[in-house]
Amino acid sequence: MKSARITGPNEPLAVSNFETPKPEGSQVLVKVNSVGVCHSDLHLWEGGYDLGDGQFMKVTDRGVKYPVTPGHEIVGTVEEIGDSASGVSKGDQVLVFPWIGCGECPACKVGNENLCDTPKSMGVFQDGGYSDFALIPNSKYLAKLDGVDPDAATSLACSGLTAYTAIKKSNQNSPEFIVIVGAGGLGLMGVQIAKAITNAKIICVDLDDQKLETAKEMGADFTVNSKDPETAKKIMSICNEKGADSVVDFVNAPPTAKLDFAILRKRGNLVLVGLFGGSIELSLVTIPLKSIIIQGAYTGNYTDMVELLDLARKGTINPVISKRYSLDEANSALEDLKARKIIGRAVINP
Repeated sequence: MKSARITGPNEPLAVSNFETPKPEGSQVLVKVNSVGVCHSDLHLWEGGYDLGDGQFMKVTDRGVKYPVTPGHEIVGTVEEIGDSASGVSKGDQVLVFPWIGCGECPACKVGNENLCDTPKSMGVFQDGGYSDFALIPNSKYLAKLDGVDPDAATSLACSGLTAYTAIKKSNQNSPEFIVIVGAGGLGLMGVQIAKAITNAKIICVDLDDQKLETAKEMGADFTVNSKDPETAKKIMSICNEKGADSVVDFVNAPPTAKLDFAILRKRGNLVLVGLFGGSIELSLVTIPLKSIIIQGAYTGNYTDMVELLDLARKGTINPVISKRYSLDEANSALEDLKARKIIGRAVINP
């Protein structure tokens, strides 16, 4: 099989041939039809995350070992199954749940493997889908597509799943206004999901008018270009001067975080999602005085992914795939993502 592997931080991906693995026990070999190109792949390629104040968290400090095959948004066809695998048959089209845990920590024991203390995520801590084939550790991590478009389904394992979890968290107190910051792949999915599962009026904020137009087409009630110095005032005006009940920040950079706090109403709920990086100073006394909730959202569990697949199957959400690459073009895919040349989502079709 052919795989594109990250050999080290900022090194070009090496596309090489390897022996195709044989599944044993509960393992399943999946022929990769499509794999999403995600910002998490970019962080893996760059070697880590900007923590702000000149600090950088290396992925190797989190347990990543190079070389590694990236790609955690995997859709494919079951090629071969181990002798104790169950629930799938050869030829099934499946979406892979990549957020595999240890199975023993408190999060794993309640079904939240995505929040495992010692994660074994595919495409991060073990080889993923930038390859002709992917070896899945257990058949329980597979969900049948049953009619969902394979390319579109890729994002449901990560960006769509993250957006779904974030919007569910933002909807805990029946918000009247939800502000979605960022109209990239995650933000656009967030707009669709918010339209589908909440009764809130949706305000989408971004720097790009073209992306904001797409957000409107997908259900945003209001859009605001954050280049406008009056952005916060405009949002407050839309929210009847009270502020937003919930803000979901799919960028999570210093400028967007400052905006989040400026527009969040008393008793408001802030959900931070993006991994752009950086840091901000907080006026600590305003947190208790406004009694606001600040929480993070990181992917989701297997049950969330199955629920999201069902929404896609019904046509309630429609992931936007704007660009497709071959496996040999994996470097170009990551470079285009880094240069923000991709609207919506991109996939690699090995």
